[in-house]
Amino acid sequence: MRSVHASAPIWVTCFCSAASAQWNPAIGQWGRADARDIRIMTWNVQDAICSTNPKVEGANDWTAIARIIAALKPDVLLLQECGDNSGNGTGAGVDSISTLSNVTRLLIDGGTDQTRGGSVTSYIRKYDPTLSYPHVWVGAQNDGFNRNIVVSKFPFADLNGDTKATYDSFANVADLYAPGGGPGIRGWIVAEINLPDALYRGNLVTGCSHLRSGGASSDLAERLAAGQNIAYFIDYFYNGGGTATPDPRSKIADFPQATSILDPWTPMIWGGDLNEDENTNGRDGPAAWFTRAANGSLDGTDRDRSNSTFDDARDPLNSSASNRNTQGSGKLDYICYQDSIASLRRSFIYWSASGAPNSYPPELIGYSASPAVASGNASDHKPVIADFILAAPPVPPGPFALVGPSNNSINQSLVPTLSWSASTGATTYTVILDDAPDFSTPLWTQTGLVSNAVDVPANILSPCGTYYWQVAAINPDGQTLASNSPFLFTTFIPADFNNDGFLDGFDYDEFVSCFEGDTCPPGASADFNNDGFLDGFDYDDFVTAFEQGCN
Repeated sequence: MRSVHASAPIWVTCFCSAASAQWNPAIGQWGRADARDIRIMTWNVQDAICSTNPKVEGANDWTAIARIIAALKPDVLLLQECGDNSGNGTGAGVDSISTLSNVTRLLIDGGTDQTRGGSVTSYIRKYDPTLSYPHVWVGAQNDGFNRNIVVSKFPFADLNGDTKATYDSFANVADLYAPGGGPGIRGWIVAEINLPDALYRGNLVTGCSHLRSGGASSDLAERLAAGQNIAYFIDYFYNGGGTATPDPRSKIADFPQATSILDPWTPMIWGGDLNEDENTNGRDGPAAWFTRAANGSLDGTDRDRSNSTFDDARDPLNSSASNRNTQGSGKLDYICYQDSIASLRRSFIYWSASGAPNSYPPELIGYSASPAVASGNASDHKPVIADFILAAPPVPPGPFALVGPSNNSINQSLVPTLSWSASTGATTYTVILDDAPDFSTPLWTQTGLVSNAVDVPANILSPCGTYYWQVAAINPDGQTLASNSPFLFTTFIPADFNNDGFLDGFDYDEFVSCFEGDTCPPGASADFNNDGFLDGFDYDDFVTAFEQGCN
């Protein structure tokens, strides 16, 4: 699980965007414009996912649902109205959590139907074997008939330090605009999801709700209270209410308590069947409360406390006014998102009856009752799908190495040139030089370098000194030290005539021999003071340097 994206290097694999032709519904292409986009799908499946339902290939709701999910390929699937067996003539009520979890696995992977017997012959991976949904979370809250489910390609993981990756529901004390209690009749299940570090800078938290239906005053009141409580939970539990502390007003029941709010790159994206059309209900309904909260200054549910956004998805193949309707003549199903973190690429409603036969995704071809009626057979609700752009991971500077002076080099100038290879992605370089290997009290630091070399200024180094140096490549996402750092070098010893790094009698003997006209060490000259003349001054200066040594 990802924790902090700080200065530690993160190596990122390259990935390529999917071709834009992946999205062209008119010719049956319903995929993402970019492979990195996170696709969320919310769908009220009208009791089709339950233990007593036949799970065989045919002109039935189970097969239609499996084919449509395989066609649209969401990364995260929010399902409502699951586990209800009342419509199958069995007299059974809602499936238990374990039973519904197993049923969902059968929908995904197939297998043996433990309730009805025989093999499951219609399932998502039959129509697209590349799809994988290892992670299923079934909510404990129900109304005696229905449960909510979150299905994810990616693992659930604790993101806020309370040891829980999933929540069945929540409860809060009345505070501010929230009346207190919880999220209503069927709860609000939440899943904290760990996204791949190589592709995303943050993670994801998603929620799924199925609010009370009906138009009675009590139904309206319950939906409103649920919207207010959920908004409060998002803002104060996950956002910290504008602080760095989860639940700063101590109104939300959570044990163990969360230790952190979400990081700035982890959005909340949530939705479900809200049972109220925000465009026609004549009041601020659940979707408005989910996103805007009390509509005051800086009290919205976005990470920065501005307003979040709810979708305005349309059927891309239907130009009539009904193209936004998800059930009957209204839009009851929504996806809400924190738009300061997650950017919406597109949202849409899927309805197989729209468009010409060329618009059917391949996974629907072969639906025995005709692909056109698959959506109508599947559910009385149309699914809402949204593709989101999330922040890419940081790209720290690439590896590089120190070049010169080479490590352990001797007799270096008092104003040497330090050089290093280039680091991909580096904006600048910082050089640090010290006479101690721990760089605890640097003698000299140079920041903001844009080239791969720098001269050490005069009056920094002394003769006979040992010095250590290292270089860091810098960009806005972090820094990377040279892979072979630190290097060390020693500055020149004035009377080290034979240039072996030591001052000893050999230097004196070889100088005298060279001065008297005999053999000189390679590269050495008896013109010790470098004035162009060989005379007694050279001899005197050498003796003085030799006697002084490195003191």
